[in-house]
Amino acid sequence: MKRLFDLALGLFALLFLALPIVAVALLVCLTSPGPALYWSQRVGRHNRLFAMPKFRSMRVGTPAVATHLLEKPEAYLTPVGSFLRRSSLDELPQLWSILKGDMSFVGPRPALFNQDDLIALRTAAGVDALTPGLTGWAQINGRDELPIPQKVALDAEYLRRRSLSFDVHILWRTFVKVIKRDGVSH
Repeated sequence: MKRLFDLALGLFALLFLALPIVAVALLVCLTSPGPALYWSQRVGRHNRLFAMPKFRSMRVGTPAVATHLLEKPEAYLTPVGSFLRRSSLDELPQLWSILKGDMSFVGPRPALFNQDDLIALRTAAGVDALTPGLTGWAQINGRDELPIPQKVALDAEYLRRRSLSFDVHILWRTFVKVIKRDGVSH
């Protein structure tokens, strides 16, 4: 049922967002050298790696680490990078990953391939059995500000509580947070 929900909502979102996706891609290409998309190696279900697309908000050559680990992340942002991140428009290409089945609309955010501490804690909690999501319970309860153990605890709570109605609740709360630009640190 969840996969069918993801496919239906993903196709609808792709149709509805086709023009904004093209506009953002052009904006990225016109404001900084390099491709519009950045393909990030992420950890998926059962710790399998997959390539996740995002609109490029960082300059070409930025180290492939979590943004909070960069000494001065703002120095790596493209001219439109901060706007893309605050508005979450950089996440739009992940519709591809949802349609492909690497991601779901709701689940734990996919870890970077080198976030060993996060991956280990999620595996120990059984969270690695979930398909990662565009948004999740941890995202709407703190996003970038949460320490890793707290993120994993919220991911484990989602694992226990997951249902279609809970997913719809999380999607609605995500929409409200994105509109308010709540919980974004860069």
